Amino acid sequence: MTYDPSTADWVVEALAPLGHVTARRMFGGAGLYLDGVIFAILGLDDLWFKADKESDAAWNAIAPERFTVEMRGKPASMNYRRAPADAHDDPDALRRYAELALEAGRRRK
Repeated sequence: MTYDPSTADWVVEALAPLGHVTARRMFGGAGLYLDGVIFAILGLDDLWFKADKESDAAWNAIAPERFTVEMRGKPASMNYRRAPADAHDDPDALRRYAELALEAGRRRK
């Protein structure tokens, strides 16, 4: 995972209307939290939003690529979805995706 502080800063600023967003370093990347709930990660050179069984259908229509890393020589997938292209330059789109991811994070908590 790689961590780009400028991306984290932009996400934190763009999501400020939703609440207090923080970025916490982890495994060479960062976890993004809103009011203590993890909803996204920065890693593998992109932003990835949390998903779950309830939100999978919505994410499949928006961003089907799952976060996948190699573990013990085999691909391992986590239920995070790659941020769609418009999330990188449109704060309103970023907030829509973050809200979907927050719902998944809150259900997990």
